[in-house]
Amino acid sequence: GRGLEKRGSSGINAEYGVLGDDKFSFVEECDNPQSVTILIKGPNKHTITQIKDAVRDGLRAVKNAVEDEQVVPGAGSMEIAVYQALQQYKNEVRGKARLGVEAFAEAMLIIPKCLAQNAGHDAQECLVKMLQEYKGVDRPVGLDLVSGEAFYPAEAGIWDNYCVKKQLLNSCTVISSNLLIVDEVMRAGMSSLKG
Repeated sequence: GRGLEKRGSSGINAEYGVLGDDKFSFVEECDNPQSVTILIKGPNKHTITQIKDAVRDGLRAVKNAVEDEQVVPGAGSMEIAVYQALQQYKNEVRGKARLGVEAFAEAMLIIPKCLAQNAGHDAQECLVKMLQEYKGVDRPVGLDLVSGEAFYPAEAGIWDNYCVKKQLLNSCTVISSNLLIVDEVMRAGMSSLKG
């Protein structure tokens, strides 16, 4: 009848008693699947919550990559490249603005430093290795978390979402600008109290 056309077809349809008294129906080998269910099991509620968060983060990363239709090399390589570009750009800037460019460049190194520290490596040593390697080549250089050495994340298949990095740069500049505005308002208020 008409209902079967909308339901589709599958190769295997079996029912299993999986979790305690709960029974689940598994429909497998579908011709044209439109959705899937991920069954997560674990020893306790905390573990299940952590697994669910990890799966959700992974699926969101895939969704972002598909929607953006582009990715950027990961492992801190984008931040190293932005730092180096800002170091070159600051030579063209005069006055106080030069200090702002320098501060923003230094702030970009926070993510590579955190990666190194979280992997149990010396952050400064890892930064020096990445910066030296980047100067010698014309491609993104990141941090190998296992060895603590500089490497090429694109060759290792390590990518970050473009939209996440774009949002990072946008948020950093907006937050910095807002903090500077608050600082100026505070100074103006203090000077009016003195007068």
